[in-house]
Amino acid sequence: MSAIAQIHEQKQGVGFKRVLIATDFSAASERALAYALPMVRRYGSMVSIVHAILPETRESITWDPLPRELDRQRLEAEQQMGRLTEEARVKDLNPHMVLEQGPVWDVLSSIIQSENTDLLVLGTHGRGGLKQMALGSVAEEALRLAPCPVLTIGPNVPPVDRQRIEGGTILFATDFGPASTRALPYALSLAEDYRAKLILLHMVPPVPVAVIGPGAYCPGVYVAEELTEWQTTVKEESGQRLRKLIPADAKLISKPEYLVAIDVLPEGILATAAAYNVELIVMGANRVASPRIVSHVPWVLTHDVIRQAKCPVLTVVG
Repeated sequence: MSAIAQIHEQKQGVGFKRVLIATDFSAASERALAYALPMVRRYGSMVSIVHAILPETRESITWDPLPRELDRQRLEAEQQMGRLTEEARVKDLNPHMVLEQGPVWDVLSSIIQSENTDLLVLGTHGRGGLKQMALGSVAEEALRLAPCPVLTIGPNVPPVDRQRIEGGTILFATDFGPASTRALPYALSLAEDYRAKLILLHMVPPVPVAVIGPGAYCPGVYVAEELTEWQTTVKEESGQRLRKLIPADAKLISKPEYLVAIDVLPEGILATAAAYNVELIVMGANRVASPRIVSHVPWVLTHDVIRQAKCPVLTVVG
């Protein structure tokens, strides 16, 4: 099967029939909910809103569960969920409200599996990096392990009073890897559904040391000439690859724009998003096996884009 045929087939299966929204009742979760609800309505999605009650650490002593009337953490969570359920913006959707005790990702993972979730929505604080995201470290685990796309609303995303994607601009950032291949059908489908302009972006690193090779030890003029030649060649080849990604029968409101930029990551993606007033960034996230290697450069760049972006970021793990 050709790459175009594969993308076309994958796009047919794109949809958000079941959406899971995680909340810890913080301002970050409130922003995530505000962005998710218009999408839920557009797609007629079944929606679940979940809050995980973190288990208390009681060292090595075995304790019996507290009686419900003495479990203050649960009672407070039930009150918060009750208020949320009665809100007019949520009530008409008849959401499935889930309140479970356990590690947050364990709770989310179980629901994703049992409900065949198509989209997970998270809000993040983003203070001090990944470990300070909303819901503790759940955002890191979700981005690394979720089998479905994850829509993350970061700390720099402004409050929303309407669905900003409609008629706006979607940026698809690709490195041509497996994760990007999985993410492309979502970018294409969303651009069609929301009648949004689609921009395809590939970033070329400024200095490919491995390519320059022996030139690095030669006079500066030689190195500059070799680097310029390499950049020109890579930009032309990358532009051609970008143009081959969009099927001829794509139902886009306008012709997609293809950009190849020479810049470092994530600054290049963020600068492009700002320059084009992008309403949504779609990108692949290369899967890593362990949180201990989250510091692997491409993975950290994904986090940096999410943390600094002024619009939501939809990631699809490859």
